[in-house]
Amino acid sequence: MVFESLSEKLQNALGKLKGKGKLTEKDVDIAMREVKLALLEADVNFKVVKKFINDVKERAVGLEVMESLTPGQQVIKIVNEELTKLMGESESKIEFSSNPPTIILMCGLQGAGKTTTAGKLALLLKKQNKRPLLVACDVYRPAAIKQLEVVGDRVSVPVFTMGDKNDPVDIAKAGVEHGKKNGNDIIIIDTAGRLHIDENLMEELQNIKGEVNPKEILLVVDSMTGQDAVTVAETFNEKLDITGVVLTKLDGDARGGAALSIRAVTGKPIKFAGMGEKMEQLEPFHPDRMASRILGMGDVLSLIEKAQESFDAKKAQELEKRIRNQQFTFDDFLDQLDQMKNLGPLDEVIGMIPGVNNKKLKDLNVDEKELDRIQAIIQSMTPKEREDPSIIDSSRRKRIANGSGTSVQEVNKLLKQFKETKKMMKKFTDMEKTIKKKGKFGFPFF
Repeated sequence: MVFESLSEKLQNALGKLKGKGKLTEKDVDIAMREVKLALLEADVNFKVVKKFINDVKERAVGLEVMESLTPGQQVIKIVNEELTKLMGESESKIEFSSNPPTIILMCGLQGAGKTTTAGKLALLLKKQNKRPLLVACDVYRPAAIKQLEVVGDRVSVPVFTMGDKNDPVDIAKAGVEHGKKNGNDIIIIDTAGRLHIDENLMEELQNIKGEVNPKEILLVVDSMTGQDAVTVAETFNEKLDITGVVLTKLDGDARGGAALSIRAVTGKPIKFAGMGEKMEQLEPFHPDRMASRILGMGDVLSLIEKAQESFDAKKAQELEKRIRNQQFTFDDFLDQLDQMKNLGPLDEVIGMIPGVNNKKLKDLNVDEKELDRIQAIIQSMTPKEREDPSIIDSSRRKRIANGSGTSVQEVNKLLKQFKETKKMMKKFTDMEKTIKKKGKFGFPFF
């Protein structure tokens, strides 16, 4: 869960203000003390925390809040707005060159996930009908070039390499020329990292920048490193004048210090966030949506976007038709499971629903292995059994249980649930037909 600990503490601190009919300055002070402590524990830069608390307090003790009918809600609204402002107010998109190709220089320290992020970004841009090329300029780290080739293969994006015996500046130049000749409108240059910042690294990056003149310089930082990530961002920005930041491992960051400090310290936007290990799990960073998620207000827009990406509209129409005609089978069920799993981890998806806070999520046992078990049971059925489950007798049930590594009881449970679901679908379909039929006979409300 993103910012799990911080989110819980902020919601607790602000929740105490909700029920109060009237707020005093003392009430605000007590709540802000808790908010301040929560932010510092989340490893947010102390100067950033100080300014944030002052800005919130200044607005929270104003007349519009104190004389409001719902002062507690007003304070939460102010905290939400200030959190959004802290992280950059609005989404900052990739700036494309008016004269392609758009050159994107990826930089950062070793271990931040730069090479994988380059591939994820290539996939994201490919989905926007761009034609990306990955360029391998890390000639120092063993197998770095091979890793980029593997990543490129996974996302079906070409990779330009010249081996590890050439100068990275020459490779970058040649990569850009190769991209121009082959009609690539996006060129993503994967550069070398170091275990720590040193002059050689910075000089090499400055030379590549001077030679290829990138439109975007994206710094990849590991959000798990908290304040260290902010220090790294500050240094890279001083030397290279970065255009944006990509935060990796945000799905595993319970603290959130980097995300809440980087924009304020460097003045540069967070453009993307890595939300998992899959190549599809790189998301544009929306400060307003992230602030809402931190405060337990959900993130409906991101949820809708995920659903639109994961669910096939044509398949959905076909499925609706099959349900209406009582033709829903286990194959349809399997297809729905696949699409649901594409949305991402279930606890993350549920966390985007307004009103579901971290505490409730902890109590909710989201067992994703249950979905895997259901999938295994269905996949152990023959095509005929999936089409007509009524033919599944006791010997077939034993075979399905053995084939899926489950028990006969679990197979029975799934078959019973499926039967009940079909019954319920039939009821709804019959009800809809009855309503439509009555409507034809002049009912005034149809």
